[in-house]
Amino acid sequence: MTSGRWVSLFSGGKDSSWALYRALQTGLDVGRLLTVHPETDSYMYHVPATGLAGLAAESIGIPLVDVSQPALEGHDSGERGDAETETLETALGELAPEIGGIKGVVAGAVESEFQTSRIEAMCERLDADLYAPLWREDPMALGESILEAGFEIYIVQVAAGGLDESWVGRQLDAAALAELRELNDRYGVHILGEGGEFETLVTDAPHMDRPIEFEAETVWEGTRGHLEITDAWLGDE
Repeated sequence: MTSGRWVSLFSGGKDSSWALYRALQTGLDVGRLLTVHPETDSYMYHVPATGLAGLAAESIGIPLVDVSQPALEGHDSGERGDAETETLETALGELAPEIGGIKGVVAGAVESEFQTSRIEAMCERLDADLYAPLWREDPMALGESILEAGFEIYIVQVAAGGLDESWVGRQLDAAALAELRELNDRYGVHILGEGGEFETLVTDAPHMDRPIEFEAETVWEGTRGHLEITDAWLGDE
């Protein structure tokens, strides 16, 4: 393991936000947040509302590094995953001198072997540790822990049977979590949306000094939909 500081992979969604929160609670020296912004759908990264990651970083008080992921047309899933990981590894390599080396990477993976195996291999190449506190945790227990800690979460995109237009923009609270458990039994929807069934945005949490407030419109496309965020800002403390 090299000397230096930790870098937290960060989208502004619940998984990466909870991983960062746990890392800070553990006492890891997180020197940077890093957000990858894919131009199209991604096998490795959270896509919707990543433009708000800068507001979250400002509220958290840790500098953010923005990385663009160009569209990768004509690749199969494995090749695209490898190419997307290469983009991340290059960005970390460029960041390393700025923070005295990459001591470790914080990731919010829950069950995806596709993502985690690539991040693990990348960390080995970088001689860095990996901190993945959500990995293999029970989804219901994990969701309850996140809510009990005081996270305020909104669903910004849905794409799964059983999730209709009413879920777009809905707050992910205890009642929603209970309904997701029922939908998991009926349709197989992952309770935390791990398979891309839904994506989230964290607007407030214990490690944030100010909440994110936003205005948005719902876009529904028959079987899937998302929030089109038209404005966003940091509210009062």
